[in-house]
Amino acid sequence: MAQAHTAHDGSHGSYSAYLIGFVLAVILTVASFAAVMTHALSPGMALAALTVLAVVQIVVHLVFFLHMNTSSEQSWNLMCFIFAAASVIVIIGGTIFIMHDTAINMMSR
Repeated sequence: MAQAHTAHDGSHGSYSAYLIGFVLAVILTVASFAAVMTHALSPGMALAALTVLAVVQIVVHLVFFLHMNTSSEQSWNLMCFIFAAASVIVIIGGTIFIMHDTAINMMSR
């Protein structure tokens, strides 16, 4: 008979890993909120800080909650994620480029 899939595979994290991920996510969320609400940074610096904090939070979620790493078991998941992220970047970047180029060409007429 086939073995049943158990809830605790080797790819799942421990309670402490989930707790560390949760605490890091809360700290990053509070830091993002504080960067905007305190008005301590200029708008450009606040945008840069939010971008950095968002990227760090994405990495925290990928590592601690989705258990993505560079192990051989995760290689296909990691490759699929990288392909999806690259596709999104190309689509969004291309859209912004086309919109900007169209705006520049339309303003000259």
